[in-house]
Amino acid sequence: MMEKQHHVKEGPVAQWQPLSRSLWLIISRKRLFAWSSLLVLITIMLTWVGYQFAIDFLDDFSAHFFSMNPAPDTILGWIEDKALIAGNWLYHIVSRILAFYLAFLLAYSLTTPGYAFLSSTAEKIHAGEDFDPDAAFTLSGILIDIFEGLKIAFFGILVTIVALFVNFIPVIGQVAVFLLYTYYSALMFIDYPASRRRWGLRRKIGWLYAHSSPSFRIGIFPALISLIPIVNIFAIALLFPLLTVHATLNYSAIELAKKRFNNGQTGDIYGT
Repeated sequence: MMEKQHHVKEGPVAQWQPLSRSLWLIISRKRLFAWSSLLVLITIMLTWVGYQFAIDFLDDFSAHFFSMNPAPDTILGWIEDKALIAGNWLYHIVSRILAFYLAFLLAYSLTTPGYAFLSSTAEKIHAGEDFDPDAAFTLSGILIDIFEGLKIAFFGILVTIVALFVNFIPVIGQVAVFLLYTYYSALMFIDYPASRRRWGLRRKIGWLYAHSSPSFRIGIFPALISLIPIVNIFAIALLFPLLTVHATLNYSAIELAKKRFNNGQTGDIYGT
């Protein structure tokens, strides 16, 4: 006799929104395109200035350590010399990444209200009738956006400090640093749609933990860009509006799926 099968209701599943859709959305909407272009120029300027200051600070900080010259005429001295050379190269690579992130945190904090507006506009198009209205556009709202951006920035400084020490662990340290920056990159971008809902930092981090796979996919591209010296400053600034819209669409798709699942709705759960 066959046992009676019970239907188990599956959890909400959101369709992944590719970068190509985000790009097409920006290009096809004049308002999004104009706002994105303005934000790119401001972000490049602020990031470049911050990057120069950060590089000078980090190089001054490490100058004494890498100025040591072990005697290469012994086996131990030769090993120390080669280790110092390898460490110097590794430090320069990592320090440029750290400098970039420190510089970008400055630009990120100051341009938060502009990117929050871009994110809100993109989500409104994506969600359609399911879009939850924004709070009134006020000075206090702008200050809250900046404050949330500063919290993410200070959290980023903490991540940077941790990464600086973890990086000295061979192999494992470099992998850990990359993962740290990948998920922190995702946090920066989902901050915009999450802050619109007045989420706190703890809840945003909880969202990353609950949706670790899409969060990794959101953060890995900007993390990879940060590995390219000099070019990263301009590349991330040029792509930041696209990455903001990309993160917003996927964040919105997940939240819409959960909302419609909880309401028992069927059909398209991915937004319009």
